[in-house]
Amino acid sequence: MIVMIGGVKGGTGKSTIATNLAAYLANNGADVLLLDVDPQATAYKWAMRRQENYPDAPTVNTSQASGRVFDVVRDVSKRYEHIVIDSGGHASDAMKSAMLGAQKIYVPLRPSQADLETVGEMMSMVADVKALNPALEALSLISLASTNPSVFEAQEAREALQDVPEISLSGCVIRERKIYRDAFFEGVGVIEMTHNKGTPEVQLLAQEVYGG
Repeated sequence: MIVMIGGVKGGTGKSTIATNLAAYLANNGADVLLLDVDPQATAYKWAMRRQENYPDAPTVNTSQASGRVFDVVRDVSKRYEHIVIDSGGHASDAMKSAMLGAQKIYVPLRPSQADLETVGEMMSMVADVKALNPALEALSLISLASTNPSVFEAQEAREALQDVPEISLSGCVIRERKIYRDAFFEGVGVIEMTHNKGTPEVQLLAQEVYGG
């Protein structure tokens, strides 16, 4: 399966989500490629730290691409069971062309007005891509949500996203947790770290994305 984590808003946790999905797949025995099409190469650098710090960890293959990457996506799809694409936070040629080859795109959004205001642009982009890739499934995902039970921003944002055309709403929420930053710095997924609240969040998301 080819799953893309993308959107036109930066700072929404796209690379964190992409790397954690890749680590989840690797730990479940899947042959996975983490394809970084963001010029900042954040996910690629995570994979390099993983190889350096934990050479015996389950393998997350990684590669970079830029520009019109549809041909790259089509080529690697023949060689890997799963591909997780991490794209930058802007409407680049790489993001648009990668969407043409993806089966699903998850659009992480913080529960903020600034993030929600970008949904219209994503709706338009998804509609354009679906004209050429009608099988593409697009979902929004609340990310970096507060862990404070008295803060209702995440629920309010979910209500605002409930009936957005072209983009369904994920049933999952990824919260703002230090464990995600620690795992990213180490080059691992939160599921590879003990006793943390991020693991069930990633597991639920992965089950939604991949089934089972």
